[in-house]
Amino acid sequence: MLTATIWLSFAFGSGLLMRLIGLPPLVGYLAAGFLLSANGYETNSILETVAHAGVLLLLFSVGLKLRLRSLIRSEVLAGSLLHMAITIALLWIILHQFGELSFEAALMIAIALSFSSTVVAAKVLESKRELRAFHGRVVIGILIMQDLVAVAILSLAGGVTPSPWAFLLLAFFLLRPLLHWLLDICGHGELVILYGLLLALVVGGGSFEEFGLSSELGALLLGIILSDHKRATELSNALWGLKEVLLVGFFLQIGLSGHPTLLTLEHALLLNLLLPLKALLFFVILLLLRLRTRTSFLAGLSLASFSEFGLIIANVAETQGWISTEWLVLLAVTVAISFAITAPLNRYSHELYQTIGKRLKRFESHKRHPDDEPINVGSAHILVVGMGRVGTGAYDTLSANQLRVLGLDSDPGKVERHRSEGRRVLYADAEDPGLWSGINLRNVHTIMLCMPELSAKLMAIQQLRAQGFNGQIHSTALFSEEVESLRHKGADLIYNYYESIGPSFAEKTIQGMKHDAPAQASISSKSTDST
Repeated sequence: MLTATIWLSFAFGSGLLMRLIGLPPLVGYLAAGFLLSANGYETNSILETVAHAGVLLLLFSVGLKLRLRSLIRSEVLAGSLLHMAITIALLWIILHQFGELSFEAALMIAIALSFSSTVVAAKVLESKRELRAFHGRVVIGILIMQDLVAVAILSLAGGVTPSPWAFLLLAFFLLRPLLHWLLDICGHGELVILYGLLLALVVGGGSFEEFGLSSELGALLLGIILSDHKRATELSNALWGLKEVLLVGFFLQIGLSGHPTLLTLEHALLLNLLLPLKALLFFVILLLLRLRTRTSFLAGLSLASFSEFGLIIANVAETQGWISTEWLVLLAVTVAISFAITAPLNRYSHELYQTIGKRLKRFESHKRHPDDEPINVGSAHILVVGMGRVGTGAYDTLSANQLRVLGLDSDPGKVERHRSEGRRVLYADAEDPGLWSGINLRNVHTIMLCMPELSAKLMAIQQLRAQGFNGQIHSTALFSEEVESLRHKGADLIYNYYESIGPSFAEKTIQGMKHDAPAQASISSKSTDST
């Protein structure tokens, strides 16, 4: 109990400190792990279980927001496999020829450094709500392909082969109606959370391990099976808080994986000089596949970090005697430092692109990728950006009043659903500077921003005003402190949820009372006559 208290105290203190200085709390959790390791603390089975559960829940949540067809795309297949092949080949030559490592050691270290972190990339994208934006889908697709390669390498390197009965796991796809039905009858309380835990940790993670496959792959697969359920988002949101807490254990475990010496830190910092080259290679490959500079830049930055899968592979290599324990500790420190470097960079990725984006534009292909085609608003006079519950309600009300309205959303799943329900909705990423410069807004007089993220609304307003849009910009706000920021950027009307819901509710009540007044008067009259 004392150890857990110390872990929690260090994690909270370090995470809070990082947040106060503008860095993601996960950097603080890593720092807490290193501080604890320096004071003689080590990881144990409890922390390993917590960390593993956090990773499984994260991958399950990613699966809930994924579409399988997004993997069978040239930018995903080439972006993952080509990048890995080039990286492994170059690193193997450097380590084997110049580092004087054995063939096996150089190969395993090169493989370990070729992966990108699924946990860090997915967590950052999810925190910015960009998992279903175009660059987010490309990143997740590449990461899943890397994870599949990692599973294959682990099976070969560890000498463990999947069970001959592993094909039975395909039955999960046949059980999809049953899994969907169980989610339907769980209600909206704690049963939803328990069901999510059961699927991620037991049905997905546990069953795959029993058949000699990756538990991470199992959790991801179960999430994918439920991804097209109408309550998939609700399930993901229900698990969000629990998943975030459990992931703290993962970052603490990385920090506690070894006690770094000064020489280890120096070598780890040298290895992290590869991060810009890693991101640059992703950027070049994706540009060659006709993605725009913005998409390639954001995806490359998201994939720049080294991976926790690399540590797993390095651990297998150390067990087989191919690399030394010193190399395992060095790789652990290298991965942790890469997290600390890339996490804050990804947090400000849009601002970074705004700074250097114009200089990168000259490298962009003249041929457009299908997902980057310009948007035609047609005869619409009003744009509703963000087609969640608020945006959908606004769209329906405007449409019912015979106004020409068009919806925009960065979630392809939502776009498809709205189209099937008869709404005119197009795919668009509101934070994309190229979006607003590529749209003819001559006939549009009002743009309603209904996205939940303040940063997305601020960036959209800034880009619209920079492009010379003089029409009305209306925006939602969750908190009172957001109102001034939105007004300062150029919003004309701001609707504050929490300040407006009370008066709106009261107005509806008054209207209902007026509507029922004759009936109430009749009842009152009858009651008086009876008396």
